Amino acid sequence: MHGGRVKPLRSLSGLVDFECAARWGSFKLAAQELHKTPAAISQQVKHLEDSLGFALFTRHPRHITLTEKGQELAIAVARMLGELRAKIGALQMGNEESVLRISTTHSFAIKWLVPRMHRFTKLYPELDIRLDSNDAVVDLEDAGTDVAVRYGPVSDGDPALLFRERLIAVYSPDLLAPGQTELTLADLPRFPLLYEKSPESWLQLLNENRALKGKYDFSRGYSHWGVLAQAAVAGQGIALVAYGIACQDILKGALKQINCRSAPFDSGYRFLVNPRKENMPKVQRFRAWIMAEMDEMRRQLEQSA
Repeated sequence: MHGGRVKPLRSLSGLVDFECAARWGSFKLAAQELHKTPAAISQQVKHLEDSLGFALFTRHPRHITLTEKGQELAIAVARMLGELRAKIGALQMGNEESVLRISTTHSFAIKWLVPRMHRFTKLYPELDIRLDSNDAVVDLEDAGTDVAVRYGPVSDGDPALLFRERLIAVYSPDLLAPGQTELTLADLPRFPLLYEKSPESWLQLLNENRALKGKYDFSRGYSHWGVLAQAAVAGQGIALVAYGIACQDILKGALKQINCRSAPFDSGYRFLVNPRKENMPKVQRFRAWIMAEMDEMRRQLEQSA
């Protein structure tokens, strides 16, 4: 503000350069992305700062940092450009209804959604699917997302609840000795026990089955369910994994399930929708399809229990 009056922004030309430089924290890297010179980027940002009446970056000899106001503007501009790019993409496709943008976690995308997606596209071949696998929580107000499937704590009665997970112990058939048809809890001390993040759930399962006494090898932890399941398929040990992540491998015979009581578990999947897209046919079709797929998986889980 100058003299109590807001200075109008007369040009948007510097906003793309600013957002890019803010994202990279560097005029040089922004210049590479935008195919310009660092000096041109710096000049555009300087013009923008002059138009706004406040500094966006603090310039150091070898790097730049956002000012407090620069940080606020960078967030707003990134959101605005994201919506603008999504809208342009939809218009280029000719119809907002023809593109379905799905956000979900890496593990769920790789081990559950992608192996089944051909069944949905066979039903609705006219839809162009854009799948964003990202463990970061997305902004469902953003035009770039239609629906999201999120993993985390769930409660019964939640209208967004798709599936309450259960942890199961699984292994590759390659671990079976000649003539052996299955592994049991008694076999656990013979193999590394694989887990996601912490062995605590293994201890709960062993306690549930009164099998805590024993020498167990908890030497292998993994950051994602999908990586954990792949390690089990590769025969690296016996894994305690979420059923939804392992079910396709079980159906294909790549994994076998140990018959035992499961540990208490309060996480699962929720289906979230961009509130502005709630009534669009593409969203309603995908919701109906994924709920039917989840119901089928629930029946398979109950049969295996």
